[in-house]
Amino acid sequence: MSKKGGLLSLDAFSKTVEDVRIKTRSGGLITVGCIMMLIVLISNEWSAFNKIAIRPELVVDRDSNAKLDINLDVTFPDLPCDMMSMDIMDVSGELQVDIQKYGFVKIRLDPKGNKIEESELMIGDDEKKKDVPDDWCGPCYGARDQSKNEGKPKSEQVCCDDCEAVRKAYAEIGWAFFDGKDITQCEAEGYVKKINERWDEGCRVVGKAQLNRIDGNLHFAPGASFSAPQRHVHDLSLYNRDSDHSFKHKINHFSFGPSLEPLHASDVQDLSSHPLDNFESNIGAKQHVFSYYLKVVPTRYEYLNGTVLDTYQFSATTHDRPLSGGRDEDHPNTVHARGGIPGVFFNFEMSALKVINKETYGTTWAGFLLNAVSAIGGILTVGGVLDRTVYAANRALKGKKEK
Repeated sequence: MSKKGGLLSLDAFSKTVEDVRIKTRSGGLITVGCIMMLIVLISNEWSAFNKIAIRPELVVDRDSNAKLDINLDVTFPDLPCDMMSMDIMDVSGELQVDIQKYGFVKIRLDPKGNKIEESELMIGDDEKKKDVPDDWCGPCYGARDQSKNEGKPKSEQVCCDDCEAVRKAYAEIGWAFFDGKDITQCEAEGYVKKINERWDEGCRVVGKAQLNRIDGNLHFAPGASFSAPQRHVHDLSLYNRDSDHSFKHKINHFSFGPSLEPLHASDVQDLSSHPLDNFESNIGAKQHVFSYYLKVVPTRYEYLNGTVLDTYQFSATTHDRPLSGGRDEDHPNTVHARGGIPGVFFNFEMSALKVINKETYGTTWAGFLLNAVSAIGGILTVGGVLDRTVYAANRALKGKKEK
């Protein structure tokens, strides 16, 4: 057998002589329909090929030594900045006290919620302090033992030279400081006057900080905070002086880690990254505590351009209760515990697992070609079967008419 004859026997695409081919209108309509279907299917395959998808992967988090970045923006319309402190504690025992001084800003608000264009109050006016003689030792008003100061150099004496020092001395022994009235240092620095002038203001706290990546809490509470062995307390004397204030608040923004790129920050991802944004609590009770329980999940995004972004997602559960305890007004079967301090508490728990979101195309070149060829073959096969069926039906009808 010749090579030519051998190849002819292998031809799976046998041809029909042009003269014996029959073309029909129904066949033309079916062909046009097949072409339109092919255009639609191949266009869909092309769109799927160019579409960017994020494929999640779950792994054990091994970056336990990394720091946790926290970003927040919270507004307290019924509480002046000078009456509130913000602390962070974790289960390792590390405590960051009054961290507004380290990366957070207190913005004073008028009773209508508008920003006041003045510098925030800091206990102790540096200009006033400069007028104090270098050898002057300020009284602590019984909060510290100063009976042994006589004859000692200034560096070894127990002194309270400014309002802040007196406040700390009072906090150490649990005395109520109130607004510092009748304390010489506070009166001279203008602290008492400023506290009372700003009594009806609100406060907005904005900023970021780095925390240990372990379980802990961040809280806003009234008065200066003080830590002693096995306890962390706040001076509530000024807050409890009357009923004008409360911890009613709005969380403008709360997140962990850097933000996602706008191109990839879909509504679903925003919900899991910032579920507390624009959350508002309008409970104006003075003796009330608000708690947020956050489950933080480390998340990595690996983009097609090679960029890697390590951030965090978290879920949030909210809870609030009156400090007086008792039955819940909305749910009588729920009985609240009694005690605690008023404030807003964010309790965060770190997950041991990490989510890696890899950015990929919807399909590969090979997948696109395979799907396109499959679509073409399928359409042509279905079109051929339909054409033969219609043609056979037409011939049968014509045969009956001729009879």
